[in-house]
Amino acid sequence: MSGATILSRHKKTVLFLCILAVLTAVMIVLQAYFLAAIVESIFVQKQVFSHVTWMLAGLLGVFLLRTTSTYIGRRTGIAMAANAKADYRQSLLDKFAGKSVLQASQGQAGGKVSVVLDAVDDMDSYFSNYIPQLIQASIIPVIILATAFSQHVNTGLIMIITAPFIPIFMIIIGMQTKTKSEEQQETLSAFSGQFLDALQGLTTLKLYRQSRRQEKAMETSSLRFRDATMEILKIAFTSSFMLELISMLSIGIVALELAIQLIIYEQVSFFTAFFLLILAPEFYTTLKELGSTFHSGQTSKGAATNVLNELDAETQTLQWGDMELASGDAPPSIQLQHAGYHYDEGNFSLEDIHTAFPPYGNIAIVGRSGSGKSTLLHLIAGLLPIKEGTIIINGHPLASYSETAWFEQISYISQHPYLFAGTIADNIAIGSNRKPTRADIQHAAEQAGLKTVISQLENGYDTPVGEAGRGLSGGEMQRLALARAFLKQPAIILFDEPTTGLDLYTERILYSSINQLAQQATVITVAHRLYTIKDADAILFLKHGRLLAEGTHIELMENVPDYYDMVTAHEGGNDHA
Repeated sequence: MSGATILSRHKKTVLFLCILAVLTAVMIVLQAYFLAAIVESIFVQKQVFSHVTWMLAGLLGVFLLRTTSTYIGRRTGIAMAANAKADYRQSLLDKFAGKSVLQASQGQAGGKVSVVLDAVDDMDSYFSNYIPQLIQASIIPVIILATAFSQHVNTGLIMIITAPFIPIFMIIIGMQTKTKSEEQQETLSAFSGQFLDALQGLTTLKLYRQSRRQEKAMETSSLRFRDATMEILKIAFTSSFMLELISMLSIGIVALELAIQLIIYEQVSFFTAFFLLILAPEFYTTLKELGSTFHSGQTSKGAATNVLNELDAETQTLQWGDMELASGDAPPSIQLQHAGYHYDEGNFSLEDIHTAFPPYGNIAIVGRSGSGKSTLLHLIAGLLPIKEGTIIINGHPLASYSETAWFEQISYISQHPYLFAGTIADNIAIGSNRKPTRADIQHAAEQAGLKTVISQLENGYDTPVGEAGRGLSGGEMQRLALARAFLKQPAIILFDEPTTGLDLYTERILYSSINQLAQQATVITVAHRLYTIKDADAILFLKHGRLLAEGTHIELMENVPDYYDMVTAHEGGNDHA
């Protein structure tokens, strides 16, 4: 994260901080002037107190102005930090929301949460402390140095010679801090991901008696994070000590030189010597404070590196246009013209899919495991960006429509629909873009075959559901997902093997609801059971990422040996395809 980036995103704030820095520098010089003048008048010239009343009033005014400008500067830095964190956090959320299904499933959820929360929060000190202090260190010492040269050249030369030791040491320490901070962020991200994974899979760990091993692994990860944090603190303490030492030695040299010139050579007046002695600590304090904030700034840079790396990571998303999809009585027609998708190099690819899905069609997609069935469904849904060919919707490329217009037309029901923590009614209501009434929700649940199940619950539709559907069976979760579809009334329904793992009775209930939905929509199903294939208007048979054949069940059985072998291999007992 460079200074140019900060200036470009917060130009007005940076300009305002520069003005405050100039004002603060003027107040520092005036404060030293009034203090030196008052002390000289009373203790050297032996003037009465009434002669310095106006200077005391001026000193009080300078104190108030300096305090006010310092307070405003800090508040401005805090506000800039808050705005910057909000911008980066929103950018991360937009990035995660715009990721494809493939990318969303990669990486640990805990690591992503750590970046959005912890890493962004750790950037705070860079904006709230380091940038304002950097601006002050670029302006205040220059004005103090110019004042010192105007009063006594030797003092100005000493300041110029000794001042670079602070930034040189600051850079040396800062480089170590940034490296250690990046290591700390990596260990924190790993620990967060491991911790969340352990919580989500706690039941599995218990069943396989691996909870103790996982506990040891998390303890080791936690200790790594502790050690990384202690390394940063050790550097911070060393940095503070050395900055104090350099500052005190530099002020001592200035004081010694002024004392020799005042007492031995009598080359400077008492006012000048005292005036410069007051300014010298202010000069070095500004640089020292920059050194202290530089440490925290480098720590923040480590966090910023994680955030920016996450934002800059290549994202494969479908580029949407702004066309609206006209709502009509019939579902839109879908054509795939030599469509293809490639995962990372050396992995699976879907190639040259050329087919059409007519309105109200009941299409099944079948093939052995790894043939590309789910990938094809994701392309149709717009969840993966097409790499080759095109998808045509009502005569126009899918990418020419707006994302909202397309997603309003479809419902996608996967093998494991996600249920959020909340009530049953809340989870059904997710299926509608508007705010549905309780009657709408109840009607959708009844159509999905949930009425009897819900009526047996003490709180009915207000029964709480745990995160990820805890408390509901697999069949109940699938029926709740169907209720969302009934509530939405989509034109296109995509099923990705929604009955996997369910008993035959529950599966037949689900397919009864699916058939009811299909009366008003195009249905595209990644088929699982043989009897589902037989009912389809057309079957797409995929093999190794290619469309090997297309036709009815009877046609494929007679003309496609691979399809025949797949069906007969599963007809023995489980009726799978």
